[in-house]
Amino acid sequence: MPSVVVYGGSGALGTSIVKLFKKHAWKVVSIDFNINPDADDSVVVPDHPQTLDDQGTRISADVGDLLSGAKADAVLCVAGGWQGGNAASSSFLSNAELSLKQSVNTSLIAAHIAARHLKPSGLLALTGAVPAQQGGTPGMIGYGMAKAAVHHLVASLAIDGSGIPSPRVVGILPQTLDTPGNRSAMPKADFSSWTPLDTVAELLYKWANDCDACENGRLYTLITNNSVTSVE
Repeated sequence: MPSVVVYGGSGALGTSIVKLFKKHAWKVVSIDFNINPDADDSVVVPDHPQTLDDQGTRISADVGDLLSGAKADAVLCVAGGWQGGNAASSSFLSNAELSLKQSVNTSLIAAHIAARHLKPSGLLALTGAVPAQQGGTPGMIGYGMAKAAVHHLVASLAIDGSGIPSPRVVGILPQTLDTPGNRSAMPKADFSSWTPLDTVAELLYKWANDCDACENGRLYTLITNNSVTSVE
């Protein structure tokens, strides 16, 4: 039975991914602050301060135990969150710190897991963001900086010698995901320009199954117009 590790498995996108892989009879290990009941197993991240080293080492060890020494076919990191703020904002530093924890730390831990528990040529996918690729993000500096770091991490991990066996590492860069939270926050937005969660899940499932379906080291943008999503 093929297996996948989903970091952020209880979030909106993670939940869609877990359900799709389970539908296709994969063993699914979810990592998040909460248990995902649809997954075969869950690693619960403690909701208290920990060093990155302590947190990552424990999560990686727990994943290894749940895989029972086997290697995963894919490690997918879809954890994250959005925070705004420019340098003059009262929440600038706290939001930047949270962005780094949600996007960079989770991606680093996912890479650490992949280095130890991913099959050679297995898929490692990390989540970036289109605005961070296009240039500066003055209204969301911490978020943009964190996602730019994830883009750099993808490029680094894709090179031989990164510690990932026979690396097949990609970044997914959605414009806006069609999540319940986004709909609640922006009820008057044009939802036809938002990318459905199932579309992203199906793309990752395709890549996890086909070694030739994606290019190592590439950042893939997901742009939706008139309810049609293009992957570039």
